[in-house]
Amino acid sequence: MRVFKFGGASVKDAEAVRNVGKVMGLYPNEEIVVVVSAMGKTTNALEKITKEYMTKEGDLKKSIQELKDYHNDILADLFPDQGHKIYNEVNNVLVELEWIIEDEPIDDFDFEYDQIVSLGEMISTRIVSAWLMESGIENTWVDVRDLIKTDNTYREAVVEWESTESAIKKKLSPVMKGEGSSVVVTQGFVGVTTENYNTTLGREGSDYTASILGSVLGAEDVTIWKDVPGVLNADPKWFEKTKKLEAMSYHDAIELAFFGATVIHPKTLKPLQNNAIPLYVKSFFDPEKEGTLITGVKKLPKELELVPSFIFKVNQVLISILPRDYSFIVEENLSEIFKLFADIGVKINLMQHAALSFSVCVDEDGGKIPDLVEALQKDYKVLYNEDVELVTIRDYDQATIDRVISGKKIYVEQKSRQTARFVVKDVG
Repeated sequence: MRVFKFGGASVKDAEAVRNVGKVMGLYPNEEIVVVVSAMGKTTNALEKITKEYMTKEGDLKKSIQELKDYHNDILADLFPDQGHKIYNEVNNVLVELEWIIEDEPIDDFDFEYDQIVSLGEMISTRIVSAWLMESGIENTWVDVRDLIKTDNTYREAVVEWESTESAIKKKLSPVMKGEGSSVVVTQGFVGVTTENYNTTLGREGSDYTASILGSVLGAEDVTIWKDVPGVLNADPKWFEKTKKLEAMSYHDAIELAFFGATVIHPKTLKPLQNNAIPLYVKSFFDPEKEGTLITGVKKLPKELELVPSFIFKVNQVLISILPRDYSFIVEENLSEIFKLFADIGVKINLMQHAALSFSVCVDEDGGKIPDLVEALQKDYKVLYNEDVELVTIRDYDQATIDRVISGKKIYVEQKSRQTARFVVKDVG
């Protein structure tokens, strides 16, 4: 039994959905759980709708129509027969969206966000499931809200593992009968609270969904299908010449994900590591190629050792927190500072502690940073630099460092045995 995850790029249009059918056709007579993200930039579109709904700014009606038109164009291409039942199935989800926005929003953006944005996966999986049927691949559509149970930390929900394991085994075991040729199509990114409110697992959380299902079901392996040939040592948007990493350990993959590598969601690896389930990252353009294998092997053969890997996080803010007098920043202060970050929901990407200052690098995140600075200023002097970059080099050497920091002003520099990190800004 296997778990496949197809991200937004792999289902962004009708041709991409057809390609999913071709990939699935390479695995006949197998038990596969297919986890699908929202199509293309649908999550971005639903985020825009959420913002317009909450703020009463922008053209909400137009944004919803654009969302409908996008999916209807895909439907018309895949299913020329307007009487196909998939049209009603997709329309039912869109009606659910309209029901939500008919009511006045409550005063909790994250709650409303999860109720709206989670609908993208409901649409995409209906379409993918219908197309697989059309292609002769029998499958069962399953609502992941019957499987993934979470707390009510909206937008970053914490999985309730005991109830989730019970639900997965109860709901999927009758479908995955152990006889081969059983395909389930379900949603990534989405969960549900005990009160039956939608939650999401964090941006790009479909990878995490796949690993949860794979872990509980004891999958042979989990495969993330991407538009790249595997895990690359740098984002092609930043580097013209990239190298594919043939194999990695869980440890190295977790490190890269933690530092911000976007190819794998940071929470993906732990459930798989717990059960020694290998993870493949493969190209949906070349599905028969090997891709990158991630396993529990601690020391890879020399020919597979990691080459230097580069991770860039842009739109960062460097915040320096200083005492108002010349007292040290000590454990008591740090405890207060960390609590403020946690309460406001700001994640720290890098931190550096000196005698009279504590500096952190964080994502520029709309209204949260001003709220954080205001809260900190009650007890501390706060300085900050906006629009900086956080650069991480894994398995670095001096040549790679020189290559990356050339022409940049360095605000913070950190080095360990394997990792070098810099907060920088372009000069001039």
